[in-house]
Amino acid sequence: MNIISGGTGQIGSALANALLKSGEAVTIISRSSKSAADWQAKGAKFAVADIYDTEGLHRIFQTGKNIFVLNPPADPLTDTDLQERKTVASLVEALKGTQAEKIVVASTLGAQPGSRIGDLNTLYDLEQGIGTLGYPYQIIRSAYYMSNWASSLPIIKETGELISFFPKALKIPMVAPRDIGELAAKFMTTKNGTELNAIVGPELYSPQDVADAFSSALGQKVSVKVIPEQQWTDAFKSAGFSDEAAASYAAMTEIAANHIEVPKNAVRAEITLQQYIDGLVKEYD
Repeated sequence: MNIISGGTGQIGSALANALLKSGEAVTIISRSSKSAADWQAKGAKFAVADIYDTEGLHRIFQTGKNIFVLNPPADPLTDTDLQERKTVASLVEALKGTQAEKIVVASTLGAQPGSRIGDLNTLYDLEQGIGTLGYPYQIIRSAYYMSNWASSLPIIKETGELISFFPKALKIPMVAPRDIGELAAKFMTTKNGTELNAIVGPELYSPQDVADAFSSALGQKVSVKVIPEQQWTDAFKSAGFSDEAAASYAAMTEIAANHIEVPKNAVRAEITLQQYIDGLVKEYD
């Protein structure tokens, strides 16, 4: 049995679909039963558990051999660093004493020790926690999600502007969630493999490339409006982030803009930015 935490999200869904397509048994964990019937119709089992419910997660993890672990982002209204450290601790504790034969971990490029740097430090803590358990594991450090631009679509359609924290010509690694999920599916079904892995898209992309992709998909001109670095914290606060979360996300954005390097052995995914944006616009319409 393959257990997928966060199984109804974009990465988890792609992973589950890939495993089901290949005939694997799958149990999806979600905090809500909302999509249970849909997944059960596809042949998956469905379990409801809150990520803070360590005992409940443990009982579910005990039923599987291969486990995919994803630490969800905390509500930005809260102190996200504090909350994500709590959920990391819950996941790691829930995995202790199970019969796991393989754990696959969703992480991020730039994961590093520290505090108040978004999920860069909390996902590093998750990596380290999984490494202490004694199970075979593989970590997937993913590039900046192309799906992070999805929330921009309504504003783009209304104003013709793409809001970016990055300089419009700055090219950074990005990757589509489906490619991450499909790589995770490969790792879930193999016994051995490199413990630390990275995945990036087929090429680097800039905010201008994102705007151009939206222009093509929507058939309208889209320009880039860049928020200067000195305004990042206030911009996050204006979007509803707590003071702690705003400072943390601003620090993470600075690292993402200036200090992320693509490992030479990174997996090059297949979905291009244009393909992802085309699909996003089609789904929105």
